[in-house]
Amino acid sequence: MARLSDLDEGQSGRIVRVDDQQDEISLRLLEMGLTPGIDVARVGSAPLGDPLEFEVRGYRLSLRRSEAALVEIEPLGP
Repeated sequence: MARLSDLDEGQSGRIVRVDDQQDEISLRLLEMGLTPGIDVARVGSAPLGDPLEFEVRGYRLSLRRSEAALVEIEPLGP
């Protein structure tokens, strides 16, 4: 298993779980659609590498690297 923050640009993965689902940030990630079983792809990042940009459920979502590290994924490849 890997973390959402580990994906390189152009790679995708399937969400397995969000860590510590009682935490305010983790709950917010779930509310934004990062739920188990959903495919997500990294599409870019800011010039200094943070935040990261992902495509999930047909929209683009920017997350701090620390937030993306809370999401455990199964890598699917490019």
